[in-house]
Amino acid sequence: MSERGPEPRRRCGSRRRMAGLAWKWPRTRLPVGASALGVFVLCWLYVFPVYRLPDEKEIVQGVLLQQGKAWRRNQTAVALFRKLLEECCDPGQLFAMTKMNSPMGKNLWFDGEFLYSVTIDNATYSLFPQATPFQLPLKKCSVVGNGGILKKSGCGKQIDQADFVMRCNLPPLSSEYSRDVGSKTQLVTANPSIIQKRFQNLLWSRKAFVDSVKVYNHSYIYMPAFSMRTGTGPSLRVYYTLQDFGARQSVLFANPTFLRDIGRFWKGKGIHAKRLSTGLFLVSAALGLCEEVTIYGFWPFSVDLRGSFISHHYYDNVLPDSGFHAMPEEFLQLWFLHKSGVLRMQLEPCEEPQPSA
Repeated sequence: MSERGPEPRRRCGSRRRMAGLAWKWPRTRLPVGASALGVFVLCWLYVFPVYRLPDEKEIVQGVLLQQGKAWRRNQTAVALFRKLLEECCDPGQLFAMTKMNSPMGKNLWFDGEFLYSVTIDNATYSLFPQATPFQLPLKKCSVVGNGGILKKSGCGKQIDQADFVMRCNLPPLSSEYSRDVGSKTQLVTANPSIIQKRFQNLLWSRKAFVDSVKVYNHSYIYMPAFSMRTGTGPSLRVYYTLQDFGARQSVLFANPTFLRDIGRFWKGKGIHAKRLSTGLFLVSAALGLCEEVTIYGFWPFSVDLRGSFISHHYYDNVLPDSGFHAMPEEFLQLWFLHKSGVLRMQLEPCEEPQPSA
């Protein structure tokens, strides 16, 4: 028998390392642009998380499931939500521009313009009231949107029973609508674009404008003069026109700090849009200024709770520009507040429709 020589010594783990090396891919480096794009996408998803918004049919069905249940005000939830609003936005002090919150020399940043501001001079300072001209807190408030769901609702009497009534964007209040939307007004918003389109920027339609706002009686016209540069001129012309004609209405200028903070507040709750609707700004203010809030006409859908087609507004069917506001998201937030007992959302008719002649 021949003797075997000693077996060669194996290096521990050499085959494993070789196998690992055989499957190891060569290192590659992403282009700088691709890396930046990846970071941008991650940041976008963090700020605007992807989720599926219920469609119109699903939302209407969800509302229908709640119908018939008695609504009750939840004072604990009301106090908690009001505290959140005070901490973020302080509506009682910042809802409108005043001499107290906007002294001369203050650098005022516009909320709708990127890095644009003006310094409050003596002429601008003179336009502001000394303080917010309401006896706070307000008691019962009606906030009236312009949704088509108000048509044939018979809610006018109930709306007018509130101590303070707020309306959006100079809506028509003629006798043909009063049964559904009421006639009482303490505050009404006016978007500068309405002044531009409907009244030719008040360059030669001043009397027509003054006559048109007589329906709002002794009310405040609330305007965002310091949100966008294009809105400053029309807002100031409204102020001086009413003053020149000795009108019963007066102008309150929205505080851009309040508008900016309210926008951030709702963005934190999932509303991602170019800008909040006027209605949501107004409801937010009411929740900070009023003890009890009931909202009407906040229904951004094409069918009512019975599945019947309705117009976009109670007075016309002109649709808003798409993509500017996030109306379904806003409705869902308001509906949550209704279910929580923070505010009451009136969706059913207040009275049975009158039979047609």
